[in-house]
Amino acid sequence: MMVENEARMADLYSELGVARSAAEADIKKAYRKLAKELHPDRNKDNPKAAERFSRVTRAYDILMDKDKRARYDRGEIDEEGNPRMPFGYGGAGAGGAGGGGFRRPGGFEPGGETADLSDLFEGLFGGAQGGRNGGGFGGFGGGSARRPPPQKGADAGYRLAVSFADAATLKEQRVNLGNGKTIEIKLPKGVEEGAKIRLAGQGEPGAAGSGDAIVTIHITPHRFFTRDGDNIRLDLPITLDEALLGARMKVPTVDGPVMLSVPSGSTSGKVLRLKGKGFTNKAGQRGDQLVTLMVDVPADDAELKRFVEGWKERGRGNPRAAMGV
Repeated sequence: MMVENEARMADLYSELGVARSAAEADIKKAYRKLAKELHPDRNKDNPKAAERFSRVTRAYDILMDKDKRARYDRGEIDEEGNPRMPFGYGGAGAGGAGGGGFRRPGGFEPGGETADLSDLFEGLFGGAQGGRNGGGFGGFGGGSARRPPPQKGADAGYRLAVSFADAATLKEQRVNLGNGKTIEIKLPKGVEEGAKIRLAGQGEPGAAGSGDAIVTIHITPHRFFTRDGDNIRLDLPITLDEALLGARMKVPTVDGPVMLSVPSGSTSGKVLRLKGKGFTNKAGQRGDQLVTLMVDVPADDAELKRFVEGWKERGRGNPRAAMGV
């Protein structure tokens, strides 16, 4: 029993394997490493690991609380987080089985009055619970000091790259977590760059349960699609004859190729609309794909040059006349 007591009351810094001057980041790093090694889920057949896990978590809870850490370093609280008794108090002379009571300055006489030390303890321990109302700490009042509540483990952050098309169509994604689990997640409606998804209980382990996993979404750029709110824009090259005579052609979308009709006499900059081929908004409705026609004129077509020269001689008009130039 004595050996178990000594192990349970080990120095908090030694419990975590850090120096007394350790920064909060070092304490957190040490705790995460030990918590992973000692977590009960990984040591179901090793009760000693579970006991050590509890001690490590208690040490972490106290040392990560600036006020409690300072009080512990000054010797005001013990490794359990309980107030330490002032020197000289406690034991048989403290109203226990040894009889008698605390001596008044003038001495104690059998049957005399015992001193009320509740004010003394409240002054020493900042108004500790119990004092006069029967709560108490240590051997006084029959109660026990409040321990700090167990805390959940820290949250774990992840960055998930999602393709442009997957983000637009809300395709289910797979996330590999640090605890070895692989989870399928649904993208939220209206997803945008930097959106965060919280996975409850998938973070670092802790005495009061595991923290959460926070997944930050990064939408990778597409080589020819661009996003415009809930719409998707596409610059579509077409040939001169397709623009002049009109044509039906395949056009890429995030859902796969579809057929598009280009009207005759189309010019560069004309915008055609494919409904329902954009991003899904928060209301669950999809935007459109806006297709901007870009007429591709060949640079070294001798026959086309001769035609244009003859057409120019016949008079082609001035398309900038409305602009006053």
